[in-house]
Amino acid sequence: MAEIYPKKEFTSSGSEEAGEAEHTPFVPPHVQLKELTVKSILLGLLFALVFGASSAFLGLRTGITIGGSIPIAVIGIGVLKRFAKLNILENNVVQAIGSSGESVA
Repeated sequence: MAEIYPKKEFTSSGSEEAGEAEHTPFVPPHVQLKELTVKSILLGLLFALVFGASSAFLGLRTGITIGGSIPIAVIGIGVLKRFAKLNILENNVVQAIGSSGESVA
C-alpha cells in the first residue's frame, strides 16, 4: 500500500528540513506600531455593547445564545481596516475587547 503523506524529517530544533528558511514575522522588530489607542478601545467597547446587547436579547428571547467572537473578528478586519484605518495590532485589541465584552453579557 502506497503512503498518502510523504515522510517529513525533523531537525533537533523541530523545524522541517535543515535548509528551510527562518520564519519572518508580519510586523518586523524594527517597526513600532501603536497597539493600545483610544480609537481601538472605543471601537472595541462599541462592539462589546452592540454584540453583548444582541446576545442578551437573543438569549432572553429564544433561550439560545451565540458567540460573537467570529463576527467581531470578521467585521474588525474586513470593514474597519478599510474605513477606520486600523493596523493589525489595533485590530487585535478591538477583537479582544469586543469578544470579551460580548461573552460577559
